[in-house]
Amino acid sequence: MWSVSDDALVAGLAAGDEDAASAFVQRFQRRVYGLARTIVVDDRAAEDVAQEAFVRAWRHADAFDHRRGSVVGWLLTITRNLAIDAVRIRRPLAFDPAVLVGLDQPSGEREPHELVQLGVDTERLRAALAQLPEEQCRAIVLSGLLGYTAREVGEAEHIPLGTAKTRIRAALIRLRAALVSEETTE
Repeated sequence: MWSVSDDALVAGLAAGDEDAASAFVQRFQRRVYGLARTIVVDDRAAEDVAQEAFVRAWRHADAFDHRRGSVVGWLLTITRNLAIDAVRIRRPLAFDPAVLVGLDQPSGEREPHELVQLGVDTERLRAALAQLPEEQCRAIVLSGLLGYTAREVGEAEHIPLGTAKTRIRAALIRLRAALVSEETTE
């Protein structure tokens, strides 16, 4: 079964062939789990995401169209979407975004010169964030650091979607201008 093409495995999966299903999982389990683990950062959650990705692939195998992309691309897209959903579901909602700006937890796995550069970059970013109006700072922390969508920023801040988008965009423009102008003066 290992010499069979990916497309043939999906066709076997759609037909309910147990050997094809087993070979399909064995062929792609490391990639699926690896992608899920990268996004959700938790072993158990990654296992759950990977399992659900294979269940969805099994349920929708008959809808796979090889003309639209590869099997691995299709499966990893399913995995990515499930992992992002898992992160959004378990994201804590009660926090103070201003506190996140003050966090500085460099990894001990980095080289000393990387830690120095990280410290310099962190201070530059903090200084640039401090120059933003408070509402723009909160919006950019929510979207940039926590990965909230503009809609989620609007809900968290109790503002319309358009206002959330405007605050995020204005903050990005100001941060870019501050960081680029600081680089050119160095």
